[in-house]
Amino acid sequence: MRIIEGHGYIPHVVDRSKEADAKRRDPTRRARRWVVEVCHSWLNRFRKLLVRFEKLERSFVALSHIAAAIIAFRKVKLAVSINCG
Repeated sequence: MRIIEGHGYIPHVVDRSKEADAKRRDPTRRARRWVVEVCHSWLNRFRKLLVRFEKLERSFVALSHIAAAIIAFRKVKLAVSINCG
């Protein structure tokens, strides 16, 4: 915490136990997650990236870009309904 504050940032890191207690008191409250945690969670849903079968770095980077594009595409609200699979 001191390191975070030493760099001029305001920490919002909460112990999991304190977060669980707050959740029990107010069930409508949602946990705060770092952007990085959310991004890693989305990327971990792509099993080929999670296990990393690729031997070449460029193949892994290309698959990471494809996964990021798919994630971004899924977040866009479309006026037309597209059903895949």
